[in-house]
Amino acid sequence: MQKEMQKKQNSKPNKIKQAIIAAMHLVKNKQKIQVAQLFTAAVLVLAMTMGLVGCAQADAGSGNEDASEATPAANTDPIVIVWYPNESANVYKEARDEIGRLIEQATGRPVEQKLTTDYVITIEAIASGSADIAWAMGAVGYIEAQRKNPEVSVLFVNSGPSGTLDDAIYYSWLAVPAEEAGQYREGSGYSIENIKGQTISFVSNSSTSGFKVPSGDIINHFPQDELEPEDLLEGGSNAFFSEVLFGGSHQGSAFNMLTGNADVAAFCDTEMHPYAELKTGTENEVGAIYTIKPSATAPFDTVIGRDFTIINSTPVLNGPNVFNPANLSEAEIKAIRDLFTSDEVYNNGLVFFDDSIEGAVGLHKKTASGGYVLVNDSWYDPIRKVM
Repeated sequence: MQKEMQKKQNSKPNKIKQAIIAAMHLVKNKQKIQVAQLFTAAVLVLAMTMGLVGCAQADAGSGNEDASEATPAANTDPIVIVWYPNESANVYKEARDEIGRLIEQATGRPVEQKLTTDYVITIEAIASGSADIAWAMGAVGYIEAQRKNPEVSVLFVNSGPSGTLDDAIYYSWLAVPAEEAGQYREGSGYSIENIKGQTISFVSNSSTSGFKVPSGDIINHFPQDELEPEDLLEGGSNAFFSEVLFGGSHQGSAFNMLTGNADVAAFCDTEMHPYAELKTGTENEVGAIYTIKPSATAPFDTVIGRDFTIINSTPVLNGPNVFNPANLSEAEIKAIRDLFTSDEVYNNGLVFFDDSIEGAVGLHKKTASGGYVLVNDSWYDPIRKVM
């Protein structure tokens, strides 16, 4: 546009010269025209020429003004979702893909999935901004990420059966092979009194239900040992446990116990749903026995039919779905929240699965009421106090 303006401005003397020559030519051919008429003709032609130049300049100015007020280009960078090792398992692939599709529906942006083999990778990814959303984190991992980057915050959390936060909990288990459960008997129930000196498997020291909660239960049960969480990270002849393993995921920790590599294991109820089902007792209560399903996928396809007994069960606040706002606009965050707290998502069987359907797998078991609900960061303060 500037080049066109310059060209038009540079042509102004030529147009004036042409106007005068045209007027002089008119005089040469028509001698009756007076000098005054010659002058008038030149002025008229000049005025027309200047008018054209002025209009061009006005149009150019208007174009610059429009350009300065143009809407910024939309962000088309992919939204990266990072997952803990638990949900990185193949059994959750359809659920992961559905979450990605819904995020794309809400924002109009493409989605990339980032699977991990270690809790630390997920925490670092969301804290650093190499991931934009971390799905199904535990409270401890979220708090650790937020301590690294205070901008990290909660999108929403899955509610309890009431559809509120009042019963938005899952369970942290300590479990043993069913055939070995007798040594943990205490009266009509079970106790963790005899786990001292044994081999234990935790999930990760950044896991809420796979380390923080069960280690707290162990410390509280053995006050005379004056234990700290760090005392339970390693085993040895002078340690509380003879050996400490970390499964890297809830599935990995449970598998350590089922294969005999650990005497007792810490893991949660929700991550075992695709692989195990209640055999006797009441769900999530001490003494309940679960068995590995015939349809269980790897690695549990090698231990189908094995039973385990719950000897300790503790409720835990549901883990948050988390975001880093560096690559997400406020409008996109709102759109994601609006969609995922809607009935559309609650009725999506790949997100909230129907437990009555054989082989159904999703991220959360559907109840009569429920779905994702908004939550304040302060809801996780009880976890902060024990970290």
